[in-house]
Amino acid sequence: MSREIERKYLIRCIAHDFLRAQPGCAVWEIEQTYLTAAPGETRRVRRIAENGTVRYALTVKRRLSAMSSEEDEQPIDAARYQALLAEADPARRTIVKTRYRVPSGDQIAEIDSYPFWSDRMVLEIELASEAETPRIPAWVHVVREVTDDPHYKNVSLAAEIPLDPID
Repeated sequence: MSREIERKYLIRCIAHDFLRAQPGCAVWEIEQTYLTAAPGETRRVRRIAENGTVRYALTVKRRLSAMSSEEDEQPIDAARYQALLAEADPARRTIVKTRYRVPSGDQIAEIDSYPFWSDRMVLEIELASEAETPRIPAWVHVVREVTDDPHYKNVSLAAEIPLDPID
């Protein structure tokens, strides 16, 4: 089990072509399904397509704070992925998103674009410690930090999509 520390920001939409053109940008097409889980943990499976290659992962998370969680992520094969979909949480829809992974100094800015929003995206930056300062690319317009806002966690987006104005 590893520790994941990240800060999350609601940002204004950025053109997909612009994001793809950023040096070192990797583009992941993700389908993320939340599974039934024991209290205090989150389980999900992901199908990740990148450059014509598809991989699958099973992740179990236990939240430690708004910024930190314990995470156990393991690769799985397509058959196990399909089998685990039978354990999908019926209260949550599968999240589909495009993730742009852009180097930002020695960090990676992960910008998620969701098909249900045309005015906003979500930026996540994983950190080595809670005290580390995130390096947000200068071309990103941050609306507000949502690290502490449970509405913008993917597990919450799978249940209800916030449509609050961002201006």
